[in-house]
Amino acid sequence: MKYRELVDVYEALSQTTKKLEKIAILTDFFKDVDSKDIDKVVLMSLGLVYPKNSEEEQGVGDKILMKAISQVFGVPISKVEDNVREFGDIGQATEKLYKEKTQQTFLSEELTVEFVFNNIRKIAMISGGKSQSRKMDIISGLLSSASGIEAKYISKTILEELRLGVGEAIVRDAISDAFGIDKKITERAYMLTNDLGLVAGYAKEKGEDGLKELNLIPGRPVKPMLAQLSPGIDLSIKEMGEAICETKYDGIRVQIHKKGDEIKFFTRKLENVTNAIPEMIEPVKNACPNEDFIIEGEMIATRDEKPISFQYILQRVRRKYDIDKAIENVPLTLYLFDVLYYQNPLIDKPLKERRKILERIIKPREKINLSTKVDVNVDNIFEAEKLFKDSISKGHEGIMIKNPNEPYIPGIRGKKMLKFKAEPETLDVVVVGGTYGLGRRSKFIGSYLVALKQDNELKTVAHVATGLDDDTLEHLTNLMEKYKRYDKGTKIFVEPKIVLEIAYSEIVKSPEYEAGYSLRFPVVKRIRNDKGVDDIGTVKDLKAMFKS
Repeated sequence: MKYRELVDVYEALSQTTKKLEKIAILTDFFKDVDSKDIDKVVLMSLGLVYPKNSEEEQGVGDKILMKAISQVFGVPISKVEDNVREFGDIGQATEKLYKEKTQQTFLSEELTVEFVFNNIRKIAMISGGKSQSRKMDIISGLLSSASGIEAKYISKTILEELRLGVGEAIVRDAISDAFGIDKKITERAYMLTNDLGLVAGYAKEKGEDGLKELNLIPGRPVKPMLAQLSPGIDLSIKEMGEAICETKYDGIRVQIHKKGDEIKFFTRKLENVTNAIPEMIEPVKNACPNEDFIIEGEMIATRDEKPISFQYILQRVRRKYDIDKAIENVPLTLYLFDVLYYQNPLIDKPLKERRKILERIIKPREKINLSTKVDVNVDNIFEAEKLFKDSISKGHEGIMIKNPNEPYIPGIRGKKMLKFKAEPETLDVVVVGGTYGLGRRSKFIGSYLVALKQDNELKTVAHVATGLDDDTLEHLTNLMEKYKRYDKGTKIFVEPKIVLEIAYSEIVKSPEYEAGYSLRFPVVKRIRNDKGVDDIGTVKDLKAMFKS
């Protein structure tokens, strides 16, 4: 397939904001794509070349890309930067520079989807000496062979900044419509694989029955089931009728996979952090069965057998150097609470059955424990309240309240699993901009513009400027520079990469922000490196919380 055909679809998608029209455009396109290209086209319609479950990262920053653009079009890097600042979009800047180029390149042959896809993938595989120049060579080769509008979208895809308002749900529904498959079946296949390219390939080649073949496989991470805030222990338990209540640990949620002799640890963002925590592999092997499995748990940092700040565990799982020193300074403990695969996939079984299986196959020992839990109903709610008080007294966050009769639903947030914490309510938000401070903090970005999700867009909701010490401000400022799109005076606008957890006193209506609401007295609780933009709160959630 010619890459220009995909580019024409990009252009059509950019001309509408309506979800149904976007689905229709992709549906018609997917129908005509060959089987050998369908997986690539589906991923590239999301602006990706790797599925969400992949451990590969493209690893290209805007600075490398701008250097390549500068070389290809024979202009100073400062001119590229000026154009990016003007448009706030590297793709549009690239297209403009192409049009201004005096000596046009004669194309020897048209670009294909396969060629563009494979070359962008090659970039991720480059490491070691002279990796930057080797990456630039590939980028320069692509841009030199492209037309202006192709160069626009190649640049955007390299940075994973397609920005066409096309999210996973739109692509998933288009796959269903293109190949005549029940949306629930497509959704389930995607939940179990986290790979829409794979789903599309099965849908095209094997239809509905083929999608039903897709299931959990140890070694391939699956999106975690998500929790909502509980309005209160008694209210939640009365609504469920009965509940499994567990201590809520303040750590990193991990999914542990055993396939053959290999153990892997994945975060809730599906990042493989096994190499950062090598001391946990042997304890898992000793405590868990010698069969393939997928088990979930919470990993916390401890000192003198007591939990310590969440930031320590973040530092551990992101550590690439001096691992031995980190192991000594920040000991880890793992609390297991669910099993998704053991001998067979278990997610369709109710939680109470999964928990029984977990308790049967796990042998707690040093570093590995089962989560503390109680079974409650409307007649012994006091047991849940007692667990909450005990959990808080031991330095944990609160409790989880789970419906014991429900299956495990990957990637879904709902009332089947709730969290009740002692601290003020918090929201996970993504930073989209900021403002440099004044006085002694003028070298730091002191105020952060944050946003929530609404459909496939981000809506601003507040500025937050408190809860940050100088070390954190310096770290955040460096990240903001790394992800900068453009700046205007003291203001900077960035890619939505930095997730913050913020506490607040109340929600208020506000025309000042795109969400239509804002937060009073927001305070940064912590940087959530374990979460991405897909994990942040939504405007819908905020409205529901405002009403309640």
